Amino acid sequence: MTNIILCGGSGTRLWPISRTLMPKQFVKLFENKSLFQLTVERNSKVCDKNLIVSNAEQYFLALDQLEEIDFKNNDYLLEPIGRNTAPAIALACMALDREEIVLVTPSDHLIKNEEEYKKVTQRAKELASQNYLVTFGIKPTFPETGFGYIESHNEDVKAFHEKPDFDTATKYLKAGNYFWNSGMFCFKAGVFLDELQKHSAQIYDASIQAFNHADKENIVRIKHEDMLEIKDDSIDYAVMEKSNIVKVVYSDIDWSDVGSFDALYDELPKDLNGNTLNSNHISIDSKNNLIYGNERRIATVDIEDCIIIDTGDALLISKKGSSQKVKNVVAELKGLNSQLHHIHLTASRPWGTYTVLEDTPGYKIKRIEVKPGKRLSLQKHFHRNEHWIVVSGTATVTVGNEKRLVRPNESTYIKMGEVHRLENEGKIPVVLIEAQVGEYTGEDDIVRIDDDFKRN
Repeated sequence: MTNIILCGGSGTRLWPISRTLMPKQFVKLFENKSLFQLTVERNSKVCDKNLIVSNAEQYFLALDQLEEIDFKNNDYLLEPIGRNTAPAIALACMALDREEIVLVTPSDHLIKNEEEYKKVTQRAKELASQNYLVTFGIKPTFPETGFGYIESHNEDVKAFHEKPDFDTATKYLKAGNYFWNSGMFCFKAGVFLDELQKHSAQIYDASIQAFNHADKENIVRIKHEDMLEIKDDSIDYAVMEKSNIVKVVYSDIDWSDVGSFDALYDELPKDLNGNTLNSNHISIDSKNNLIYGNERRIATVDIEDCIIIDTGDALLISKKGSSQKVKNVVAELKGLNSQLHHIHLTASRPWGTYTVLEDTPGYKIKRIEVKPGKRLSLQKHFHRNEHWIVVSGTATVTVGNEKRLVRPNESTYIKMGEVHRLENEGKIPVVLIEAQVGEYTGEDDIVRIDDDFKRN
């Protein structure tokens, strides 16, 4: 059985922890492991291999995090843009044998009862081998309005229901045969593709064309223009709600989609006063608070039932019970053309990381760390000059036609418009301070001439 892991989504309800370039599935929230890492570890006990579907930025995050937990030899399918779950799953299934049974899982869910999880995935596999499309239903524990519901009779699906209002969710809870839609599925690759062709032919045809045109050297890379031709639709709308071969497996697996700060609070360890554990938190008569922040001291006095999230460049304060509204903050930021929804002060790149130390009109200062054996793209800028001062390691610097070594406490200067590259040919990380000076220092002022990671 192959685990198709879906890595899309930006987790806007967990802003400012989760951002486009570091979505919640890759944030290390649980004992220094991410939800993505936990997903891989959990499903490795029930599946033989992984096929990870992501975009290019998340691909490098996935590579790094899989290396940390020593999971190698995974297969990847990269989407240039997201078109929802139906196309993502279809393209992944096209890369597999039609008879292969797949377990489709999001990468950002938490499942704590792994023994029961093994049992329900085994039952799902049995049903999938009989040519059913299988979904996993979570028994609701309260009238949640943020999930879709599955109405069932034993293992037969009677209907899928949209996210209800509170009164309707309460009725579902009392009825006893309504389950939260977990977004996990199990079926044969060929059976799913046949049902997709039957019920959503446009998505099937466009996906087949995109897959046939894809670059399949080492990993499958879908072309941007082909991805644009595929209709944006979920697996529920495109197939599951229309098919007559759908089964549901009841799953009492201690599941959470960690989709809000209220949900995150429920999962984190707490002190005797109900505050989440945080070594940077000083609590004076404060109770039942979610406190998140690793950079500064956070002191609370007589504060109860609050969410306080500090990430250095953004501070969120909310009442518990209102955290679903965080997505409205993200919408406001997008309207202001802010980058705060998109990227953290420290950003991961396939070659290493950079941290913005200061960003002021006219100049920007960064700390850059380059991994051993990695190099940045050969590039140039139109609106800024750059000064590099090496702090540790030895950098190989190309400026124009000149290539030289720059050692600790040495520096180099790159004039606006000059072609340049930074490389680490050593065995320890290269750390340097970069000072950008110019009228515009945005991250989009980069013209890549050559790139090891095939970025545009």
